[in-house]
Amino acid sequence: MPLIQLLERNASLYPNDVALVELNPDIQEKSRRTWRDYSLVEGSPTCNYRREISWSVFNEKANRFANMLLARGVKKGDKVGILLMNCLEWLPIYFGILKTGALAVPLNFRYTAEEIRYCVNLAEVNILLFGPEFIGRVEEIADDIGRSRILFYVGSSFCPTFAESYDEQVNNYSSASPDIDISDEDDGAIYFSSGTTGFPKAILHGHRALMHAATVEQKHHAQTRDDVFLCIPPLYHTGAKMHWMGSLASASKAVLLRGAKPESILEAISNERCTIVWLLVPWAQDILEKLDNGSLKLENYHVKQLRLMHIGAQPVPQSLVKRWQEYFPGQAYDTNYGLSESIGPGAVHLGVENIRKVGSIGVPGYGWQTKIVQEDGVTEVAQGEIGELALKGPGVMKCYYRNEQATAEVMRGEWLLTGDMAKQDEEGFIYLVDRKKDVIVSGGENLYPVEIENFLSKHPKIKDVAVIGLPEPRLGEIAAAIIEVFEGMVCSEEEITAFCMELPRYKRPRKIIFSKVPRNATGKIEKPLLRKTYHADQIVAEQNQA
Repeated sequence: MPLIQLLERNASLYPNDVALVELNPDIQEKSRRTWRDYSLVEGSPTCNYRREISWSVFNEKANRFANMLLARGVKKGDKVGILLMNCLEWLPIYFGILKTGALAVPLNFRYTAEEIRYCVNLAEVNILLFGPEFIGRVEEIADDIGRSRILFYVGSSFCPTFAESYDEQVNNYSSASPDIDISDEDDGAIYFSSGTTGFPKAILHGHRALMHAATVEQKHHAQTRDDVFLCIPPLYHTGAKMHWMGSLASASKAVLLRGAKPESILEAISNERCTIVWLLVPWAQDILEKLDNGSLKLENYHVKQLRLMHIGAQPVPQSLVKRWQEYFPGQAYDTNYGLSESIGPGAVHLGVENIRKVGSIGVPGYGWQTKIVQEDGVTEVAQGEIGELALKGPGVMKCYYRNEQATAEVMRGEWLLTGDMAKQDEEGFIYLVDRKKDVIVSGGENLYPVEIENFLSKHPKIKDVAVIGLPEPRLGEIAAAIIEVFEGMVCSEEEITAFCMELPRYKRPRKIIFSKVPRNATGKIEKPLLRKTYHADQIVAEQNQA
């Protein structure tokens, strides 16, 4: 069943129930929209930073946009790009695209103008929608990309001259559902890889994969109509989108929060009575830090209804979960694993019943199969040995769009090679060891940075840590630890060195660097940036010594 049928079902059965809420606490600073714009939108309460729409309005807006696209010549198989911050328009636009049989192509809001140009050309985007935050970047390339495609500006402030106004046109079209035949086998969306090794790759998914993501999310987290999901990560990424699809499957309310300040997160949970929140590690750490130092007090918020906190996109320190449960006793916890090539989270998950296994990413998710393979990508390793994690299931991508070579590198029949090194314990629980490309070879020994990072994260002064390999003439590479300490704390290299004496000698970091750990919008450590930065620093230092 195509995903759009879930939206139409919800609009029919629960037309007046709230589907989406947008909260933008920093609207005056972060948006060009006026306060009035946020209080006079259909279905919105009269307050300055909050908007909402019902399931019927959601579906009507998707239908209007679909009919607008069809009137502009969009046909089945065309591609429509979305370059928007999280907002109330995002998901109706996404579903409007799907209703035409076209492919939705979400774009990373951090892309530079050149990356936007590259991605719309690679995905063969026919129409691009963009918000006020992107006027400058799109304007840089408008003369190029605008020659062969339509540009729509989504925003109620002035429309730039190189684009057409979405807001002024969309309401002129019918709210009736377009009569387009869409099957599970049809192409549905193109997402982009994180691009940590160069320009992003375009990942093609079918409608079957999109629907499977919704099914998996509800199966894993048992959403009902009484749940309220707080969505903070960007919707362009499969992580946030597919977690939200549990709300779609259960016809329950979701809250889109702009920004990730601890105060804003707790206020949203409290005011909207959220029951489920998905966090990235840095956000959970920021909340815990403020609770620890007393600048946030839980008694000021209504949080008892919060039944589940789950984390994905990166390894989760066991100490973080333990500290979280001290503040939120009895609350369920889950870890989710996936990648854009597997339609986001859920290919592997811990399961709320397996809290004793925190540190593991869990077991195969609903409808998924896993295996850990040798270098040939096919032969399984012995239980307990390290190999590359492979996935098989309805959510595996069709291909890297227009890139047969890259597709062949990761697909082994129906199995997807993830690039993640992992091992499995005697109970079948999977533990990530590291990214295949991040493994450090030092003196002939393989060092797995995640293992060292997990150890260092237990130090009470360490807020965040990244371990990378730096070149060294004798050993080939050495492990370097970039350490970010908690605010107001002082930590020395000698203190870290002493702490690491519990590690085997060859696993101890040979270089300690105190600095902020950079993470991208999905919470992953930007290790290519760290390697580039500190490799260059090391070269300069060696030249100065010479």
